[in-house]
Amino acid sequence: MSSSAPAARPCLISTETLAARLDQEEPGPRLVDCRFDLLHTEAGRTAYRQGHLPGAVYAHLDEDLAGPVTPVSGRHPLPDPGRLAQRLADWRIGPDTEVVCYDARDGVFASRLWWLLRWLGHERVAVLDGGLAKWTAEQRPLHRQGDESATSTPGPALPAAPRPGMTIDSGGLGAVLDSDALCLIDVRETDRFAGEREPLDPVAGHIPGAVNLPFGKNLDASGCFLPAEALRKMYLRLLDGRAPADAVLMCGSGVSACHSLLAMELAGLPGARLYAGSWSEWIRDPGRPVAIGAGD
Repeated sequence: MSSSAPAARPCLISTETLAARLDQEEPGPRLVDCRFDLLHTEAGRTAYRQGHLPGAVYAHLDEDLAGPVTPVSGRHPLPDPGRLAQRLADWRIGPDTEVVCYDARDGVFASRLWWLLRWLGHERVAVLDGGLAKWTAEQRPLHRQGDESATSTPGPALPAAPRPGMTIDSGGLGAVLDSDALCLIDVRETDRFAGEREPLDPVAGHIPGAVNLPFGKNLDASGCFLPAEALRKMYLRLLDGRAPADAVLMCGSGVSACHSLLAMELAGLPGARLYAGSWSEWIRDPGRPVAIGAGD
Protein backbone atom coordinates (compact mmCIF):
# COMPACT_ATOMS: atom_id res chain seq x y z
CA MET A 1 0.00 0.00 0.00
CA SER A 2 1.37 3.43 -0.96
CA SER A 3 2.37 5.70 1.90
CA SER A 4 1.89 8.94 -0.05
CA ALA A 5 -0.67 11.35 1.40
CA PRO A 6 -3.70 12.64 -0.51
CA ALA A 7 -3.49 16.06 -2.12
CA ALA A 8 -6.86 17.39 -0.99
CA ARG A 9 -9.08 17.26 2.11
CA PRO A 10 -12.63 17.68 0.78
CA CYS A 11 -14.22 16.36 4.00
CA LEU A 12 -12.83 19.23 6.06
CA ILE A 13 -13.26 22.99 5.75
CA SER A 14 -11.28 25.70 7.53
CA THR A 15 -12.84 28.63 9.37
CA GLU A 16 -11.12 31.00 6.93
CA THR A 17 -12.61 29.27 3.89
CA LEU A 18 -16.08 29.04 5.39
CA ALA A 19 -16.11 32.69 6.47
CA ALA A 20 -15.11 33.81 2.99
CA ARG A 21 -17.80 31.69 1.39
CA LEU A 22 -20.51 32.95 3.73
CA ASP A 23 -19.51 36.51 2.81
CA GLN A 24 -19.42 35.87 -0.93
CA GLU A 25 -22.09 33.26 -1.69
CA GLU A 26 -25.87 33.41 -1.53
CA PRO A 27 -26.98 30.95 -0.51
CA GLY A 28 -23.89 29.51 1.11
CA PRO A 29 -23.56 25.98 2.45
CA ARG A 30 -26.15 24.72 4.92
CA LEU A 31 -24.65 24.88 8.40
CA VAL A 32 -25.59 22.37 11.10
CA ASP A 33 -24.66 22.85 14.75
CA CYS A 34 -24.08 19.43 16.34
CA ARG A 35 -22.95 20.43 19.83
CA PHE A 36 -23.80 17.85 22.48
CA ASP A 37 -22.80 16.62 25.92
CA LEU A 38 -23.32 12.93 26.69
CA LEU A 39 -23.82 13.64 30.39
CA HIS A 40 -25.95 16.79 29.98
CA THR A 41 -28.05 16.13 26.90
CA GLU A 42 -29.69 19.56 26.65
CA ALA A 43 -26.43 21.50 26.98
CA GLY A 44 -25.83 21.61 23.23
CA ARG A 45 -29.28 22.96 22.42
CA THR A 46 -28.95 25.57 25.16
CA ALA A 47 -25.55 26.64 23.81
CA TYR A 48 -27.02 26.84 20.29
CA ARG A 49 -29.72 29.23 21.46
CA GLN A 50 -27.09 31.40 23.12
CA GLY A 51 -25.08 31.73 19.91
CA HIS A 52 -24.37 29.80 16.72
CA LEU A 53 -22.91 30.29 13.26
CA PRO A 54 -25.09 32.49 11.02
CA GLY A 55 -28.00 30.52 9.60
CA ALA A 56 -27.12 27.24 11.31
CA VAL A 57 -29.79 24.75 12.36
CA TYR A 58 -29.39 22.51 15.39
CA ALA A 59 -29.04 18.70 15.30
CA HIS A 60 -29.58 16.87 18.60
CA LEU A 61 -27.63 13.63 18.85
CA ASP A 62 -30.35 11.64 20.64
CA GLU A 63 -33.34 13.07 18.78
CA ASP A 64 -32.00 13.59 15.26
CA LEU A 65 -28.81 11.60 14.73
CA ALA A 66 -29.76 8.36 16.49
CA GLY A 67 -32.69 5.99 16.66
CA PRO A 68 -34.61 4.74 19.71
CA VAL A 69 -32.63 2.64 22.17
CA THR A 70 -33.85 -0.97 22.47
CA PRO A 71 -32.99 -3.82 24.87
CA VAL A 72 -30.46 -5.18 22.35
CA SER A 73 -29.07 -1.94 20.92
CA GLY A 74 -26.26 0.35 21.93
CA ARG A 75 -26.77 3.84 23.33
CA HIS A 76 -26.98 5.53 19.92
CA PRO A 77 -28.44 3.21 17.29
CA LEU A 78 -28.43 4.42 13.71
CA PRO A 79 -31.57 6.40 12.89
CA ASP A 80 -34.22 5.07 10.56
CA PRO A 81 -33.09 6.19 7.08
CA GLY A 82 -36.50 7.54 6.10
CA ARG A 83 -36.85 9.52 9.30
CA LEU A 84 -33.33 10.88 8.92
CA ALA A 85 -33.95 11.91 5.31
CA GLN A 86 -37.13 13.73 6.36
CA ARG A 87 -35.35 15.52 9.20
CA LEU A 88 -32.68 16.64 6.77
CA ALA A 89 -35.39 17.86 4.39
CA ASP A 90 -36.89 19.86 7.29
CA TRP A 91 -33.50 21.59 7.48
CA ARG A 92 -33.59 22.09 3.68
CA ILE A 93 -30.83 19.57 3.11
CA GLY A 94 -31.54 17.70 -0.09
CA PRO A 95 -29.64 15.96 -2.88
CA ASP A 96 -27.96 19.14 -4.12
CA THR A 97 -27.26 20.85 -0.78
CA GLU A 98 -23.73 21.45 0.41
CA VAL A 99 -23.50 20.90 4.16
CA VAL A 100 -20.99 22.03 6.77
CA CYS A 101 -21.25 20.38 10.21
CA TYR A 102 -19.63 21.76 13.34
CA ASP A 103 -19.60 21.28 17.09
CA ALA A 104 -17.88 22.88 20.05
CA ARG A 105 -14.31 22.06 19.11
CA ASP A 106 -13.02 18.62 18.19
CA GLY A 107 -15.59 17.52 15.60
CA VAL A 108 -16.80 14.33 17.31
CA PHE A 109 -20.53 15.04 17.03
CA ALA A 110 -20.16 16.85 13.71
CA SER A 111 -18.43 13.75 12.35
CA ARG A 112 -21.49 11.67 13.25
CA LEU A 113 -23.63 13.80 10.94
CA TRP A 114 -20.87 13.78 8.30
CA TRP A 115 -20.91 9.97 8.38
CA LEU A 116 -24.72 9.73 8.35
CA LEU A 117 -24.93 11.93 5.27
CA ARG A 118 -22.32 9.80 3.53
CA TRP A 119 -24.29 6.72 4.62
CA LEU A 120 -27.28 8.13 2.71
CA GLY A 121 -25.07 8.70 -0.32
CA HIS A 122 -24.61 12.46 0.11
CA GLU A 123 -21.05 13.49 -0.74
CA ARG A 124 -21.25 17.28 -0.40
CA VAL A 125 -20.55 17.47 3.32
CA ALA A 126 -17.59 18.69 5.36
CA VAL A 127 -16.71 19.21 9.02
CA LEU A 128 -15.55 22.62 10.25
CA ASP A 129 -11.97 22.16 11.43
CA GLY A 130 -11.58 23.43 14.99
CA GLY A 131 -15.33 23.94 15.38
CA LEU A 132 -17.00 26.83 17.17
CA ALA A 133 -13.99 27.33 19.44
CA LYS A 134 -11.76 28.30 16.53
CA TRP A 135 -14.52 30.38 14.90
CA THR A 136 -15.09 32.45 18.04
CA ALA A 137 -11.37 32.73 18.84
CA GLU A 138 -11.04 34.48 15.49
CA GLN A 139 -13.89 36.83 16.52
CA ARG A 140 -16.17 35.75 13.72
CA PRO A 141 -19.91 36.52 13.93
CA LEU A 142 -22.56 34.50 15.75
CA HIS A 143 -26.34 34.64 15.60
CA ARG A 144 -28.25 34.57 18.87
CA GLN A 145 -31.87 34.07 17.82
CA GLY A 146 -33.77 30.83 18.40
CA ASP A 147 -34.08 27.79 16.18
CA GLU A 148 -33.36 28.92 12.62
CA SER A 149 -34.99 25.78 11.20
CA ALA A 150 -38.38 26.63 12.70
CA THR A 151 -39.50 28.79 9.78
CA SER A 152 -37.87 26.78 7.01
CA THR A 153 -40.04 25.20 4.33
CA PRO A 154 -38.92 21.58 3.87
CA GLY A 155 -37.07 20.89 0.66
CA PRO A 156 -36.69 17.71 -1.39
CA ALA A 157 -35.53 14.74 0.65
CA LEU A 158 -32.45 12.62 0.12
CA PRO A 159 -33.13 9.05 -0.97
CA ALA A 160 -33.62 6.94 2.16
CA ALA A 161 -31.34 4.20 0.84
CA PRO A 162 -28.17 3.67 2.89
CA ARG A 163 -25.04 2.62 1.06
CA PRO A 164 -24.23 -1.05 1.58
CA GLY A 165 -20.98 -2.12 3.18
CA MET A 166 -20.46 0.88 5.47
CA THR A 167 -21.46 -0.90 8.68
CA ILE A 168 -21.12 -4.21 10.45
CA ASP A 169 -23.42 -5.56 13.15
CA SER A 170 -22.64 -7.57 16.24
CA GLY A 171 -23.28 -10.90 14.54
CA GLY A 172 -21.11 -10.03 11.58
CA LEU A 173 -18.31 -8.82 13.83
CA GLY A 174 -18.47 -11.91 16.00
CA ALA A 175 -18.17 -14.09 12.91
CA VAL A 176 -14.86 -12.51 11.83
CA LEU A 177 -13.41 -11.69 15.25
CA ASP A 178 -10.72 -14.36 14.99
CA SER A 179 -9.74 -13.47 11.42
CA ASP A 180 -6.21 -12.22 10.86
CA ALA A 181 -7.60 -9.95 8.17
CA LEU A 182 -9.73 -7.96 10.63
CA CYS A 183 -8.33 -4.76 12.10
CA LEU A 184 -10.73 -3.75 14.89
CA ILE A 185 -9.93 -0.24 16.11
CA ASP A 186 -11.49 0.99 19.36
CA VAL A 187 -11.24 4.79 19.57
CA ARG A 188 -12.23 5.25 23.23
CA GLU A 189 -9.79 6.69 25.76
CA THR A 190 -7.11 4.22 26.81
CA ASP A 191 -8.33 3.84 30.39
CA ARG A 192 -11.83 2.96 29.18
CA PHE A 193 -10.41 0.50 26.64
CA ALA A 194 -8.35 -1.14 29.40
CA GLY A 195 -11.37 -1.37 31.71
CA GLU A 196 -9.84 0.90 34.34
CA ARG A 197 -12.71 3.41 34.09
CA GLU A 198 -16.20 3.21 32.61
CA PRO A 199 -18.39 6.29 33.12
CA LEU A 200 -21.16 5.43 30.64
CA ASP A 201 -21.67 1.68 30.30
CA PRO A 202 -22.36 -1.06 32.87
CA VAL A 203 -19.44 -3.28 31.81
CA ALA A 204 -15.83 -2.16 31.43
CA GLY A 205 -13.21 -3.47 29.01
CA HIS A 206 -12.96 -4.06 25.27
CA ILE A 207 -13.60 -6.64 22.58
CA PRO A 208 -10.79 -9.22 22.42
CA GLY A 209 -8.38 -8.58 19.56
CA ALA A 210 -9.18 -4.88 19.28
CA VAL A 211 -6.41 -2.29 19.14
CA ASN A 212 -6.77 1.09 20.77
CA LEU A 213 -6.25 4.45 19.10
CA PRO A 214 -8.19 7.19 20.93
CA PHE A 215 -9.91 9.59 18.54
CA GLY A 216 -8.11 12.48 20.23
CA LYS A 217 -4.93 11.32 18.52
CA ASN A 218 -6.44 12.59 15.26
CA LEU A 219 -6.08 16.18 16.51
CA ASP A 220 -3.36 18.67 17.25
CA ALA A 221 -3.16 20.74 20.43
CA SER A 222 -5.54 23.36 19.00
CA GLY A 223 -8.32 20.84 18.33
CA CYS A 224 -7.78 20.76 14.56
CA PHE A 225 -7.11 17.60 12.55
CA LEU A 226 -3.50 16.60 12.01
CA PRO A 227 -2.07 16.95 8.50
CA ALA A 228 -3.08 14.17 6.12
CA GLU A 229 0.41 12.66 6.00
CA ALA A 230 0.56 12.33 9.80
CA LEU A 231 -2.87 10.71 9.89
CA ARG A 232 -1.91 8.35 7.10
CA LYS A 233 1.25 7.16 8.85
CA MET A 234 -0.64 6.60 12.09
CA TYR A 235 -3.38 4.49 10.50
CA LEU A 236 -1.05 2.58 8.20
CA ARG A 237 0.84 1.41 11.29
CA LEU A 238 -2.39 0.05 12.75
CA LEU A 239 -3.48 -1.56 9.50
CA ASP A 240 -0.10 -3.35 9.32
CA GLY A 241 -0.42 -4.20 5.64
CA ARG A 242 -4.18 -4.77 5.64
CA ALA A 243 -6.50 -2.78 3.39
CA PRO A 244 -8.68 -0.03 4.89
CA ALA A 245 -11.70 -2.16 3.95
CA ASP A 246 -10.48 -4.74 6.49
CA ALA A 247 -10.77 -2.17 9.30
CA VAL A 248 -13.78 -1.84 11.61
CA LEU A 249 -13.99 1.20 13.87
CA MET A 250 -15.88 1.26 17.15
CA CYS A 251 -16.23 3.31 20.33
CA GLY A 252 -18.79 3.41 23.12
CA SER A 253 -21.91 3.91 21.02
CA GLY A 254 -20.89 4.50 17.40
CA VAL A 255 -20.41 8.28 17.61
CA SER A 256 -16.73 9.06 18.21
CA ALA A 257 -15.76 6.23 15.85
CA CYS A 258 -17.09 8.45 13.05
CA HIS A 259 -14.36 10.95 13.94
CA SER A 260 -11.70 8.34 13.17
CA LEU A 261 -13.52 7.28 9.99
CA LEU A 262 -13.28 10.92 8.92
CA ALA A 263 -9.57 10.93 9.83
CA MET A 264 -9.00 7.85 7.66
CA GLU A 265 -10.85 9.52 4.82
CA LEU A 266 -8.67 12.61 5.18
CA ALA A 267 -5.62 10.33 5.16
CA GLY A 268 -6.64 8.81 1.84
CA LEU A 269 -7.64 5.50 3.47
CA PRO A 270 -11.40 5.21 2.81
CA GLY A 271 -13.49 2.07 3.05
CA ALA A 272 -13.37 1.16 6.76
CA ARG A 273 -16.65 0.09 8.34
CA LEU A 274 -18.46 1.37 11.42
CA TYR A 275 -19.57 -1.01 14.16
CA ALA A 276 -22.56 1.19 14.84
CA GLY A 277 -23.64 -0.51 18.07
CA SER A 278 -20.09 -0.50 19.43
CA TRP A 279 -19.21 -1.38 23.03
CA SER A 280 -22.61 -0.46 24.51
CA GLU A 281 -24.31 -2.94 22.15
CA TRP A 282 -21.65 -5.66 22.41
CA ILE A 283 -22.11 -5.95 26.17
CA ARG A 284 -25.90 -6.36 25.91
CA ASP A 285 -25.24 -10.07 25.38
CA PRO A 286 -23.37 -11.50 28.39
CA GLY A 287 -22.20 -14.40 26.23
CA ARG A 288 -19.97 -12.16 24.12
CA PRO A 289 -16.31 -12.13 25.14
CA VAL A 290 -14.81 -9.19 27.03
CA ALA A 291 -11.12 -8.41 27.60
CA ILE A 292 -9.52 -6.28 30.33
CA GLY A 293 -6.16 -4.55 30.17
CA ALA A 294 -4.21 -2.61 27.59
CA GLY A 295 -3.70 -5.66 25.35
CA ASP A 296 -4.85 -9.24 24.95
